[in-house]
Amino acid sequence: MTNVTEPLASRSLPTGRRLRTVLCDLDGVVWLAREPIVGSSEAVARLRAAGCRVVFVTNNSADLVATQEEALRAIGIPAAGDVITSAQAAALLVDAGERIVVCGGEGVVEALEARGGRVVATGPCDAVVVGINRAFDYDVLTTVARAVRGGARLIGTNDDATFPTPNGPIPGGGSILAAVATASGVTPVVAGKPHGPMVTLARRTVGGLDPATTLVVGDRPSTDGAFATALGCGFALVRSGVTGPGDRLAADHGPTPALDVRDLAAVADAVVESHR
Repeated sequence: MTNVTEPLASRSLPTGRRLRTVLCDLDGVVWLAREPIVGSSEAVARLRAAGCRVVFVTNNSADLVATQEEALRAIGIPAAGDVITSAQAAALLVDAGERIVVCGGEGVVEALEARGGRVVATGPCDAVVVGINRAFDYDVLTTVARAVRGGARLIGTNDDATFPTPNGPIPGGGSILAAVATASGVTPVVAGKPHGPMVTLARRTVGGLDPATTLVVGDRPSTDGAFATALGCGFALVRSGVTGPGDRLAADHGPTPALDVRDLAAVADAVVESHR
């Protein structure tokens, strides 16, 4: 397990604010490269025991939803029906019957086919959808850039430049999207946090989402914090992923967090205390 031990000054949620929904990031919050961060599984259980529905909202588009749910179950977190991904958000931007070239993982293909899209290997096509792609190379870049130059819409599952791992950040889907955008000369439409399609998906998943009783938990202010702003709810910054202990927040980092704490366990502490 990945442990985060550095002490951090934290803030408390307003006493008496009874949260009903926690929208929780996965990478850098629950785990790092599927290695659970110490206390994260227990924290989810405590949040649920406090009356919160915990929905996992991830910009990682690579895996099938069932794979994500099974990985969570393997570390003691039941999550059936409670995982939404940037691949699903991207699928909201295509129509049934459209031809789509995918530069991404099987999670993107799954989401597009569930929407009724026709995934094809090369153009001509209606759209190109780009996510994190560990097989990305010059030939793939040439294929997808050519499709976009041929008139296809360019859609990114997310624009996060990096991805947190136990050994530090590695290039994320946003780095690949930037390469495609540069090669094609087209500005992409981005689906994942903090952009509109993911906001729509979260609201659909949590029927009757009330911003006053919802908290977004994440490790990246520019993504998770801005997502909270778009939803109109509070933001808890954890320093177990992209933002580390002691990292200074840029002036334009996003909203001031309602909580700025070490990890998800500290978020659970604050929520339980606020319910007393």
